[in-house]
Amino acid sequence: MKIILLSDSLHKTGSRSFSLPLLMGFLLLMFLVAAAGATWAGYRYGLETQVAARGEAQANGVLLRLIDEQRHDLSETRERTREHIDALALRLGQLQSHVLRLDALGERLVERGGFDADEFNFSDVPPRGGLAPATGEASSIDVRELIGEMGDLAQVLEDREHKLTLMEGLLTDKALYREITPAGRPVKKGWISSPYGYRKDPKTGKRDFHHGVDVASKENSDVIAVAAGVVTWVGEKSGYGILVEVRHADGYTTRYGHNNKALVQAGDMVAKGQAIALVGSTGRSTGPHVHFEIARGGKALNPHKYLKMVN
Repeated sequence: MKIILLSDSLHKTGSRSFSLPLLMGFLLLMFLVAAAGATWAGYRYGLETQVAARGEAQANGVLLRLIDEQRHDLSETRERTREHIDALALRLGQLQSHVLRLDALGERLVERGGFDADEFNFSDVPPRGGLAPATGEASSIDVRELIGEMGDLAQVLEDREHKLTLMEGLLTDKALYREITPAGRPVKKGWISSPYGYRKDPKTGKRDFHHGVDVASKENSDVIAVAAGVVTWVGEKSGYGILVEVRHADGYTTRYGHNNKALVQAGDMVAKGQAIALVGSTGRSTGPHVHFEIARGGKALNPHKYLKMVN
């Protein structure tokens, strides 16, 4: 086989002879070199692809770990939030119990103290108001701060409940004292017709000591007890006509004489202001009135002081 060679630089032409086996060997060598290059390129491509895939897998693994960590953090946050909510619910229940007790206590105090129920209405929310906060001034309260404030409020409510309970006891004692202490008139309407002390006897005209006061009133009007106590005597007694005697606390005794009719019996418990007899003129009397006496420890007292007392 001949191969013609051309050269522009030498301005020559020529030919050279190659044997067929040599040419085939050359071509085979070139093919092997090309195949090797292609194989190397494929290897490099596959290696780079594998490295890229490994890197992507590692990135995915890091991302999955981050997602798992976030899920864990979210779960812990939810658990802490649930604990805070449970704590708030418990504290709220305690506060509601305190408020209910205070409401009931307040209503009792209003009733016992004789206050205006409309003014001290514990079933209504206290009126409140104010201007809307400026933009940016309002902020949400922190949960821990809220729990702290609720705790402070619970202590305040406990303190108020304790003090109001003491006040209730004082009012109760005061009301009881008013109930058992003689005070006021033995009739709703009347006037003092004869005072306590020395006077001219209405029958004889002689100077005599009067151990009570006479309160003139309409016949058969109610004679009322000036204090709570126990009836110790009901019946006719010389000079007194029909007499009702009541024993009270602290050694007090009151007597109501000249009645037309007694409305109680010995041994009865009577309340302050209760009708115990009807005004009359029985016994040594010149007209319908109540002879009213008061004594303490068996010693007669001037009823004028007690007639003027209002409680």
